[in-house]
Amino acid sequence: MIDPLLSATKLASSGLEAQSLRMRIVSENLANAQSTGDAPGADPYSRKTISFRAEMQRAIGASSVKVSEIGRDTSPFRSEYDPGSPAADARGMVKLPNVNMLVEMADMREANRSYEANLQVIKQARAMVASVIDLLKP
Repeated sequence: MIDPLLSATKLASSGLEAQSLRMRIVSENLANAQSTGDAPGADPYSRKTISFRAEMQRAIGASSVKVSEIGRDTSPFRSEYDPGSPAADARGMVKLPNVNMLVEMADMREANRSYEANLQVIKQARAMVASVIDLLKP
């Protein structure tokens, strides 16, 4: 009875860890959504992406979630006419990050919900273990 609960807890904790990192990446993207390059025509901040993979853990007999890669989005940068900016090129165009605020907010919401779901699994497993301990008391 306790072993499956421990497996569920370990699996949920790996999900918590992965979603926490995902929220950090999304936060970093949001914080740099208006960052431009240091010099005229220089590339601005490039949106980070995160990929996950399932990893089988023989010790607990279950899969867990691991981060497989933190990469860079290869979509093109946005351009905006701002001749007064220090990052403007000869035509007055400034390259802006390839960060879409709506996509990032949706990703943040999804990561938050996944985090909460994993946290709920841990809470339920803990409550079940406490119930088993109570049943074993004389």
